[in-house]
Amino acid sequence: MRQMGQQQHLTVVILFGLAALPAHAQSTVFGPERNIVTDPPRLQLIVQPLPALRSLTLQPQDNRSFLPREEARLDLNIQYLDGEFFNPATTKNDRVRLRSYTGTRTDTENPFVSPMLEVKPGMTIRISLNNKLPRDSSCTDWKGNVNDPHCFNGTNLHTHGLWVSPAGNGDNVLLSINPGVSFQYEYNIPADHPAGTFWYHTHRHGSTALQVSSGMAGALVIRGDRLPTPNTNGDLDTLLKSTARQPFKERVVVLQQIQYACRDAKGKIKLNPEDQTYRCDPGDVGGIEKYDQFGPRSWPDSGRYTSINGKVIPTFSGAKVGQIERWRVIHGGVRDTINLEFRKLGTSFLGQRTLSASANDAFVGTNCSGPALPQHLVAADGLTLDSVIKQTQTVFQPAYRWDLLMVFPEVGSYCVIDASIPASASVGQTPPSRRILGFVQVERGLENMETGNSFISNYLTQKLLLAADANMPANVRERVKNDLRTNLKLASFVPHPTIQDAEISGRQELVFNIDTDTSKPSPTFEVNGEPYDPTRIDRVLPLGGVEEWALKSDFASHPFHIHVNPFQIVKILDPNRRDVSGHNAPDFSGGPTDPKDPKYLIDPQYRALKGVWKDTLWVKNLVPPGSPPGQYTIFVRTRYQRYIGEFVLHCHILDHEDQGMMQNIRIALPDGRGGTSFAHH
Repeated sequence: MRQMGQQQHLTVVILFGLAALPAHAQSTVFGPERNIVTDPPRLQLIVQPLPALRSLTLQPQDNRSFLPREEARLDLNIQYLDGEFFNPATTKNDRVRLRSYTGTRTDTENPFVSPMLEVKPGMTIRISLNNKLPRDSSCTDWKGNVNDPHCFNGTNLHTHGLWVSPAGNGDNVLLSINPGVSFQYEYNIPADHPAGTFWYHTHRHGSTALQVSSGMAGALVIRGDRLPTPNTNGDLDTLLKSTARQPFKERVVVLQQIQYACRDAKGKIKLNPEDQTYRCDPGDVGGIEKYDQFGPRSWPDSGRYTSINGKVIPTFSGAKVGQIERWRVIHGGVRDTINLEFRKLGTSFLGQRTLSASANDAFVGTNCSGPALPQHLVAADGLTLDSVIKQTQTVFQPAYRWDLLMVFPEVGSYCVIDASIPASASVGQTPPSRRILGFVQVERGLENMETGNSFISNYLTQKLLLAADANMPANVRERVKNDLRTNLKLASFVPHPTIQDAEISGRQELVFNIDTDTSKPSPTFEVNGEPYDPTRIDRVLPLGGVEEWALKSDFASHPFHIHVNPFQIVKILDPNRRDVSGHNAPDFSGGPTDPKDPKYLIDPQYRALKGVWKDTLWVKNLVPPGSPPGQYTIFVRTRYQRYIGEFVLHCHILDHEDQGMMQNIRIALPDGRGGTSFAHH
């Protein structure tokens, strides 16, 4: 994908030193040698030192008691951009015009993946958001139902997963920054904020799905250099720090579904007659302007491809045999489930001229024939796991982030695959076929490496033990190494202590539902039986409280997300009340599909989630409802720490959120009598 214009192309080469591909490279053949993908461009920050601030949460004897503070400032503009997307089905580039972020260090050759923001704990980020989109009367004069999509040119900004204030000009998504308006967000990242993989995206109710689907989302990585001590946990970054003898490689991967469509003179989406996928004719310009582009099967039916850092079916280069790579993978899409898998590409593959969406399953089956590589998961939604999760497929629901350690054992090319998954585990509620996402080109490194999955896990363990020897302080080194020897435990790097039974001070229940009453003009998207009302506070929760939530869905499945405070998973009960969240839960990846089979209820994406901290979680109900009973019940616990103010929880199928599957939350001060208090005027 590239933006048109020779002058802009020259500017990119001068500023970034990127090797530009020939214009015909994507449009004639795709394969491992083409279309190299890199990390998203880093936003250029203006950093100014501020006075040191003492962290109140650290002990006096801790050598991190005094931390330097820095302030990062940047501008982000929102405006329409013209560009192109490679279409594998036609081997041509489709022209598009989409809303996008622009600003310093944005990539004009690759404009629809937003730049990456890198910061450190203790920093203050000031982002000036300048809305340069055309005027939209529905942002200021809207008279309809607030849960009907509207205000497509209004915007705001959400730092997804950050533990920061939701009030004022903090992580406030209850604002509407209308066309022609500029606003400066200020995110004061606490000195004890976890390091990890987070992201940012637009979040204006009524237009969130439309704008995120246009590419208005980017990676936000918090880098940490805090070593563990005998009394405090540290950042996983310190263990995975590269040295001359032990180099680690990192990749930041943003997965997006840019669901652009071309329309006829009557405004209807153009479709290919043979398979009803989206079509763009010569001279057409695709866009995302209406909510008829979103629906239960809209993404697979569109025939569009998930992009990786803004590119379609790209190749990751620079991998070496035996090198450990940390993949920070962000699902920045709206309504597709991705089941990530890596397999060796067959040596007979010589490239491919065209590849329609319907031909993907056959392509993967024919060409990606090697055994699935192990993935070693070390962090969920930016938060380091207590113990590495080892598996060969990793499910990404919308807004999920997983950090995984990969080792490629042989020279050659590997397929990056969106593997099949049971219908009940998918946003589309039908079993998606396999899709090719991209390739990894692996060069010579460590010779004669064995290729079995058990060997790769043992090899990884040995390399992490060497990293602990090189990077860990003497007073914690043996503790860290003993943990690694014990099923790759990472206990010295977990950012939050486990919530104990005795801490629980209250309980909440949340139920998602879609009311499909045919007597109503359209379905109603609800939480606890009510559609979203911006004037209503749905839950008032006490600062300092610790609560257990029961999460359910009455119809279909939905990814639950709550702002500000992450949660810890206690247990996940299937419809037969079996806990399927333990490390020893059965793994029935890829089947069975018969609802009468008792194994049908086991969902592989829930295995090993017990005790894991997250900010987004799939709440499952089997579809169709009925026989067998399909409702799962998920129990999570959370602490309301430090910040008061109002924020939201919602379904992260973002068109569901836009249509009312959201609630307003207020964290308030305790009143000293068992309730909460806030000022009355």
